[in-house]
Formats: sequence, C-alpha cells, structure tokens
Amino acid sequence: MSDQSSSQALKYFVSETEEIIESLNLDMVRLADSVDSGDCDPDVLNGIFRGAHSIKGLSGMFGFDDLSTLSHSMESLLDGLRLGKIPFNQSLVDTLFTSLDVLIKLIDGKSNDENFTLDLTPVLTRLSQAAEGGGESDENPLAGLQIDPAILNVLTEYEEHRLLENVRKGRRLYLLRLDFDLTSFDQDLAEVTQQLKQQGEVISTLPSAGDIGERISFQILFGSKLGHSDISVLLGRDALDILTYGDTPEEDEPEPVVTEEPAEDVADISVPTDTTVAEDSDSDSSMRSISRTVRVDIDKLDLLMNIVGELVLSKSAIANINDRLKMTREQDLAADLGKTTRILERRLHELQKGVMDVRMVPVGQLFEKMTRIVRRVANEQGKKVELEIRGADTELDKLIIEDVSDPLMHIVRNAIDHGLETPKERLAAGKAEKGTIQLLAFQKGNHVVLEVNDDGRGIDIDQVRRKAIERGLINASHELTEEEIHELLFMPGFSTRDEVSDLSGRGVGMDVVKNNIAALSGMIDVNSRLGEGSGMVITLPITLAIIKALIVQVGKRIYAIPINSVLETLMIDADDIRTVERREVIELRKSTVPLLRLDKVFDQSLEEDDEAGRLFVAIVGLAEKRMGFVVDDLLGQQDVVIKSLGKALAFVKGIAGAAELGNQKTILVLDVAGLMNEALRGESSLNV
Repeated sequence: MSDQSSSQALKYFVSETEEIIESLNLDMVRLADSVDSGDCDPDVLNGIFRGAHSIKGLSGMFGFDDLSTLSHSMESLLDGLRLGKIPFNQSLVDTLFTSLDVLIKLIDGKSNDENFTLDLTPVLTRLSQAAEGGGESDENPLAGLQIDPAILNVLTEYEEHRLLENVRKGRRLYLLRLDFDLTSFDQDLAEVTQQLKQQGEVISTLPSAGDIGERISFQILFGSKLGHSDISVLLGRDALDILTYGDTPEEDEPEPVVTEEPAEDVADISVPTDTTVAEDSDSDSSMRSISRTVRVDIDKLDLLMNIVGELVLSKSAIANINDRLKMTREQDLAADLGKTTRILERRLHELQKGVMDVRMVPVGQLFEKMTRIVRRVANEQGKKVELEIRGADTELDKLIIEDVSDPLMHIVRNAIDHGLETPKERLAAGKAEKGTIQLLAFQKGNHVVLEVNDDGRGIDIDQVRRKAIERGLINASHELTEEEIHELLFMPGFSTRDEVSDLSGRGVGMDVVKNNIAALSGMIDVNSRLGEGSGMVITLPITLAIIKALIVQVGKRIYAIPINSVLETLMIDADDIRTVERREVIELRKSTVPLLRLDKVFDQSLEEDDEAGRLFVAIVGLAEKRMGFVVDDLLGQQDVVIKSLGKALAFVKGIAGAAELGNQKTILVLDVAGLMNEALRGESSLNV
C-alpha cells in the first residue's frame, strides 16, 4: 500500500472511530447515572456493546491488534453484563470508563503515528477481573411460568436474560399475536413496537409460522405492569390475541394505561439536555437522513473555502475595473460589466453560504464531550454534580469548535474544582447537596455565546486581590473595580490555591484559556455573586473564513475591522471627547463609550489639522462591552478572506490575520477582542 493510500485509510479509521467514541461517551455517562438504581437501560447497554464491537471490527480490519484486543475485552465484559452474568455496580462502571480512556488515548496516538501503542496489561487485567465477578444460579425462574417451550427454544441468550429481568421486576409477561398487511408490515410493526416500549419492554419479536398470503403474523413477547385489558387500549386494536404468563390481573380492576411512575427499565439520566436522541418512532426518517449524508474531510472543505475566497477577491478586482471604466468613455461597457458583476456577487454569496453551512456543526457535539469530564472530576473531588445542557443545536464552524474544546474543558474543570462546594459545605450553606453546572449556547447577531455557569461559592474578589498582591501581580495601592479584579484571574502565574493538586494551584491555565479564545477573535467575561455562583461567558464569531469587513485608514496604513463586531460608525468633533479616569470617552445616547486611538496603538501619527478637526469612530462591541476605534477615514465595506500570519508572527497583539484586497494590496485584519481587552487593561501601546 502506498503512503498516500495508507494515510487515507488512517484518516478513514480515525473519522469512523471518533464518531463511535462520541456516541460511547454519551451512553457511558447514561450508564453511570443508573448505577444508584442498580438497573441499567438495556438500550443504552446495547449501544455501548455495539460501539465496542464496531471498534473491534475496524481495528482488526486496519491491523491495529492492540486496539482490537482492548475493544474485544471490553465487548466480552459488556456481553456478560448484558446477559446478567456480571453484577452491575460502580466498580464495573469505573472499569469501563478507564478502558474507554485508554481506548481514546490509543486512537488519538495512532491518528498521528499508526505505530503508536500503550502498555495495555493493567487495563486488560482489570477487565478480566471484572468479567470474573459474576456467578450463575442453577435455579430456573421461568419454570413456574408455563411458557411454551417452542417460544423458549428460539430465544437468544440475551432475550432469555431480559425475560428473567422482567420476571425479577415483577412484571407480567404477555405473548401478543398480531396480523399485518404484507405491503406495510415493517412500518406497522415498528409503530406497534414503539407503543409497547412506552409501557414496558419488548423482549422478542418472532414471525409466526404458516401461510403468508396477503397478511403476515408476528408474536411479540412483552413485559409490562399493564393489565390484560389495557394492552388492547394501548395498541388501539380489537383483533388481538393476548396470552398471559405468570400473575394474571383481575379484569374488574384494570390498571391505568398511563401510570404516574415511569417504566422501571428506563434509566434516570442526570444530564438533562434539550437535544435528546430520536425515539424509535422516528427511526424511518432518521435512516433516510443518514442515507443522504456524505462524510467530507475537513481539509477538502478548507480547500473549497480557499477557492471561494479567491473568487471573492476576483469579484472585487472586477468591481475595481468597473469603477475605472466608468471614468472613461466606455459607459455602455461599464454598465454591462456592472450588471454582470452584481449577478456574480449574488451567485458567489450563495456559494459562500452553502460552503459555510457545510462547515457548521451543532455545539452539542462539544457539550456532550463535557459530560465525562464532569463525571470524572466530580468523582475525584468527592462532589455531586448535575450537568445541564441548553442550546445544544446552536451551530459553529467545525474548526472553531475544535479549537475551543480545550479552553471549555478547562473552564468546566475549574467550575467543579474552584466553584462548587462539597456536599457537606452545600448542606451547611442551605443549598442542595448536588451542585449544578450549566452549559449554555445561543446565537447573538453574528456571534455565538457559550456560557459555563455554576451555583457554587462564587468568586471572592477580596481573596483574589489579596492573592494577586502576594504573588506580586499588582501593588497594594492599586484601586481596582470588580471587573478588573475578575481580569486578574487570567493573568499568567495567578492561582487562588495554596497547594498544588492535579487540577489546581500551578498558576497556569486561565491565561492560556484567554489567549486561545483571543486567537479565535473571541472574548471571555466573568460574572459572579459570592455564595450564589459564577459564570464564564465566551463570545465567538460564527466563522473565521470569509467575512465582511469595514476598511479603514489609519495614518498611511489601511486596516480591516470585521463587520460583525462593528455596531455603528460616527463622525465626531475633537471637542466631543472627554477624559474620565485618564481614559478618553464620548457620550453616546446617554451612555459612556471609551475610545481607542488606533494611530497611537499602531504608531501612525495624524496630521496636525486632522487632530484638531473631525474624527471618524467605529463603535465595536463584543458581548456586553463597547468601545470606539478612532480612525482617519472610512473607506467602505468589502468581503475579505482572513489568512493566518503564521507562528512566526503569532506574538503580534491586536492583529487577527491578513487579507488581500481586489487591487492586489495586502492589509492587516484587526483583532477586535484582543484590542478591547488590552485597552481595558490599560495596555494600549501594542506597536505593530
């Protein structure tokens, strides 16, 4: 196999396994949440089993023996759990989580080096020991039920186990015989199955023997607490053969179809989310949508976006030519070219939007990854935590989601470690024993806002200030506002912990979080109430690819300001500027807006007559913050393609990248979030 083919195969393997891992993560958290009840949802357990089986098959196909061995051991343990041969407890769940962590490390390592491996002996030993923890009874609980041996003989080992579980739970067993039209039996059977699942468990579905003709019969083995007469009501069918095994209910005391308590085989999931998995009734439509989905390599999308970007530049060049033609005698030619340019612009905008839509993914994919982080850190800290997810369907550029995942993970860990109290402390403070971490996402204009909120102890600003003085980050004489004290949390070397742990106390982390978010042209803000909780608010652009920009002139240089950050533009007199607390501000509709003179930031001096005359101001805003950028001139709007400055110039503050105009000029794109942050901290001398 050629190197190129091997690389493509590895990419395919990683993309396939990553999809399976995402599903496993969510199902594992659901499984863990059902430990207290001692009753795991069979659908969740089967999902994990299938995931391990799929990874085993893929690993064997690609020759990754270590991955295949590990996933096979996990599969064996899960199969034993499915069949009731292994007790379901916290120790087993912890073993599965540990195994999944190792599995993820292996896959991540092989994504960069296919020869990467790990010592699997400890985790394989642990899996083996867990698999030996069960035992089987010689007694047959089904002996007294008088179930037809012909039915029992065709049940799989798993179905027989589920039958036993329903007996153990005290449910009645029903054998339902239904007739369906041959042309639509698959849809009708799926509908009936879904109706039954709402009030119990479908143990097995068996086609009945005999002549088929125009109709086909099925036998459904069903466990439920419903009464005999309620089955017909539930299904809405009069012509229904029902055979009851075990405790037959009295017909004069029918049980209601809808009970106050949920079906016992459904696990209680402590991570509520507004993006629940689709029910079986929607499986037909889901399958259709899957069949119409094509997985595309992100590199191919990047290439396509670059081509669109070049087309945008070409369109701008054509527009410039059209403007020049208008100044000549070729007025008719200029008019025709202008008409063609407008048509091209509309079609190009449609193409650009289409490509961008393909790159957009719901943030729910990111939030779901946090469920395991929450569980693991909570267990390590001895805290009880419930994770709430809202706005999971909000969409972001795939690359932004990838880059913001690590900062978000750090914030979530901090919220549990620093924010939430121990159960004993919460009870003493009059709070619920279980703390809450909320992940919230919503779109605000051309930005997406991600919030991480907790109902913990909040931020003690006096303690933060005291620690900052102790660490030499500020002087004791400094008078700081609450917002400025919150900004200290993002300073390098700052920590409120006296002792170093696996999670805290090193003085690194939040400064990196802020820098990473700033690299995405985003901002992070802090809000807190002592004793009530705190929150981190991340504001991000929806995309960083092709953007509309306000082109401005500062001195002899031209810059681009992303239009999604521009609220409005003004022309003011120099006399309108006032100085408050050593900062220049203007009054705008009864509110005070601080100013930032870009000529001083970038060392571009103005002419004397310009300084004394009228000034142009671009009012920019991110989240709740507002600021006015003072410039020499406003040159208009234009679509631009942002290109990275590269690692060699990554240290340059205030610049998000570079862009090319249609006249083959290259200009710098301003980092609005970075400039605002530095200015508000008093660091307005960036010198580019």
